[in-house]
Amino acid sequence: MFVHKIPTAHIHDPQNTSAGLGNSTAQGYFAANGQPVPAGPNPLLPQRGVIAKIKTETSDTKTFSITGFDGAKPFTPLPGQLGMLSLPAYGEAMFSVTSQDQTHIDMTIKAVGALTNALHEIEEGQECGIRGPYGNGFPLDFCRGKDLTFIAGGIGLAPVRSLIKYCLDNRADFGKLTIVYGARTSDDLVFKEDLFENWPEAENKNLHLTIDREEEAWPGHVGFVPSYVEELALPPTVAIVCGPPIMIKFTLANLEKMGFLPNEVITTMEMRMKCGIGKCGRCNIGSCFVCLDGPVFTLEQLNAMPAEY
Repeated sequence: MFVHKIPTAHIHDPQNTSAGLGNSTAQGYFAANGQPVPAGPNPLLPQRGVIAKIKTETSDTKTFSITGFDGAKPFTPLPGQLGMLSLPAYGEAMFSVTSQDQTHIDMTIKAVGALTNALHEIEEGQECGIRGPYGNGFPLDFCRGKDLTFIAGGIGLAPVRSLIKYCLDNRADFGKLTIVYGARTSDDLVFKEDLFENWPEAENKNLHLTIDREEEAWPGHVGFVPSYVEELALPPTVAIVCGPPIMIKFTLANLEKMGFLPNEVITTMEMRMKCGIGKCGRCNIGSCFVCLDGPVFTLEQLNAMPAEY
């Protein structure tokens, strides 16, 4: 286990208390080398945060609760928006915000590389960098008053959960909620407290769980999410889809076959985001920038994009 401290020169500090920024002027800051820095915060510099709580979801997935140094959450995202989380000496990456309250935002992160593996080794109290929110989020006004179908696979439940929780917190504003969620094994199901305790108690909802392979102790459905969606013969509603790319691909195709309208099928493409502000070009698809125009898109929008997505 380890805890790093963030060098003050890399912290967004509009009061200019960080030595690395030099002296302030009416026009802006002077950097340590004497060169002027434009007035206003640099959108690529994170603010200082603390990982206040860490919850283990599965063997390779944890939820990190991040708060600001003032005890308040670092920003207020809409459901489906993201934040950039950084760890000194390891870099930064974009993650969805899966839930929030007045004091913190939650990011659920799977260990898949250098940064995420390092995050899985830290202790509570770790200092971090955090910036955001980014992206357009889910279309709340469009969803209000409608029945909603949420379809997720694996860690893809993390961004979808933000909208599910919003709907449950504002239950009168939305119609029937149908949740279809699957993972490789029962151990790989994330947010088990929601799946088996909180959401089953919610009113006017259906919850369908599946795993890819049979298990002796598993009493539920066995099969892949796209085929389960078709097997359930769900009536066309507004559908929100997220999961591994191959799962999204086949689920979107099945929803079209089942009569779901392309403008009412919604997914998120956050895995392509890098800088978050349209500067690096990593997320562009044709003339579209996922970080500026998305990451939430309808199937109708995706069908109009170049095939590279």
